[in-house]
Amino acid sequence: MTEPMAAMQLMRTMRRGGPDSQRKLPPGTAKRILAFARPYRRDIAVFLLATVVSAVIAVVTPVLAGRVVDAISRGGPRSAVVTVALVIAGLAVVDTVLSMVGRWFSSRIGEGIILSLRSRVFGHVQRMPVAFFSRTQTGALVSRLNNDVIGAQRAFTSTLSGVVSNVIALVLTLAVMLTLSWQITLAALVLLPIFVLPARRVGRRLAAITREAAELNASMNTTMTERFNVAGAVLVKLFGRPDEEEAAFTRRAARVRDVGILSAVYSRAFFAALTLVAALATALVYGVGGSLALAGSLSAGTVVSLALLLTRLYGPLTALSNVQLDVASALVSFDRVFEVLDLPPMITEKPNAVPVPAGARSVEFRNVSFSYPAADEVSLASLEEVAVLDTAPRTRVLHDVDFTARPGQLVALVGPSGAGKTTISQLIPRLYDVDAGAVLVGGVDVRDATTASLRDAVGVVTQEAHLFHDTIRANLLFARPGASDDQLWDALRRARIEPLVRSLPDGLDTVVGERGHRLSGGEKQRLAIARLLLKAPGVVILDEATAHLDSDSERAVQQALDEALADRTAIVIAHRLSTVRDADLILVVQDGHIVERGTHESLLAAGGLYAGLYETQFAPAA
Repeated sequence: MTEPMAAMQLMRTMRRGGPDSQRKLPPGTAKRILAFARPYRRDIAVFLLATVVSAVIAVVTPVLAGRVVDAISRGGPRSAVVTVALVIAGLAVVDTVLSMVGRWFSSRIGEGIILSLRSRVFGHVQRMPVAFFSRTQTGALVSRLNNDVIGAQRAFTSTLSGVVSNVIALVLTLAVMLTLSWQITLAALVLLPIFVLPARRVGRRLAAITREAAELNASMNTTMTERFNVAGAVLVKLFGRPDEEEAAFTRRAARVRDVGILSAVYSRAFFAALTLVAALATALVYGVGGSLALAGSLSAGTVVSLALLLTRLYGPLTALSNVQLDVASALVSFDRVFEVLDLPPMITEKPNAVPVPAGARSVEFRNVSFSYPAADEVSLASLEEVAVLDTAPRTRVLHDVDFTARPGQLVALVGPSGAGKTTISQLIPRLYDVDAGAVLVGGVDVRDATTASLRDAVGVVTQEAHLFHDTIRANLLFARPGASDDQLWDALRRARIEPLVRSLPDGLDTVVGERGHRLSGGEKQRLAIARLLLKAPGVVILDEATAHLDSDSERAVQQALDEALADRTAIVIAHRLSTVRDADLILVVQDGHIVERGTHESLLAAGGLYAGLYETQFAPAA
């Protein structure tokens, strides 16, 4: 390994020393890592073999170069010089082929492990409860899928190959050098502490600089993520102060610049030190070895071999002096990935789960009580970017909720904001599990139901319909992947949005933009209703589906909802009491309790909370 290559490898090692590199790893981490490597054990064996042979060639070549010099100095036969030269050329070709083979296998191993880790983490995160996403910073979670996964992958490519090749190169180089001249070898090694000891101190300083740079970059990424999504951009336009925003961002970016300059200076100082020490050692070899050669104790070829071998000695020695940091960093990356994988999903399907009956349309709450999960049940401090998770005790938000929505009925949930209406609706599709009591769909406790059948039985339209940054077709097919174009157009027609989609230049292949922001609120809602119609569930939940729409949009959405609710059981959350006058059952929720129940007329006659809310909304019109 040449000095520049050794310098670059050691600098990468130092930079990977992140803030967690000294953290004690849980037992069993190494065993779990080997489990990921097991499918690639043959590839790893070939990769290591290529690495070992390449390391041997790196040591043999300087020895052969010395033979050439000896043959020339002795005036030996031309054939001997040519033969050795051809051998050196052949070894160079072999080494080039081995480097390509090693690179192919290392890429295959590394990319395969990245695929395995990313797929596992992505699939696991998809199964986490809603509470997990409500607490976790998206950027921190994405970092686990990118930075930490790639850091873990390095354990099987750069770290593994570096340790093996450096150990082989170091052992062989020292053995050959000691065989050629133990005096010169020991003299050359005397200079090693002059470089290694300061290098370790520089390494610690570089690790601190790199940690700060990582934190500053993470902060900048978080700022950009929040400001560059549509909702954040709109908020900044409405309330933001662009000059102050730019100044704050510039301050962070300026500090990243300063850290980058410091890192560059330290890196260059390290490289210069390595080059200087290697040059001094080479000069020592030529000086001492040349004197011995003139005295007849050594041949000129041996001196040349020793000088060339010396260039392959300092790189492995310095790299191996920091191998503990290198390995620890790779292990920490694995540990950070395992940390996410070890966070158990709160909502899981039972081994003996039963399907919700096809066409199920009844919903029953039996004395349901519920508290939102504590932070340590659903989150990680590192994903929230806090030192310690919130330790506030769980607070009960629903108390003995009991009601039945019979097939075909429309049940309305009304009451003040924060009363628990949305929480009740989220228990039906099992976004959360109850603490006490039971929620039944089609007579089956949702905790006993298969996930797929429950998702098929229940459909939801929320206040703000979420659309992916994709085509209208893709957003609709998310509900029913196998649907034909005719079925898509039928759903759009029934949702009262077919004419609009047909008028678009790309029709079904029109990209709706992030969160559907290229469409109006009413258009997004009708697309969401079309998606619901395509799914065709027996139970529909409407959570303020017409809130914040203008009169024309509300009318169009209401017509689409009438189509969606036909022959289905509906759970409707509404603040506008005018939209639920015809409900079969109205439940008035306050502080997590159902305090009143009945029809519109009976509740008005009772003169309770519902009557008060109704009077408040319609008193101006009286």
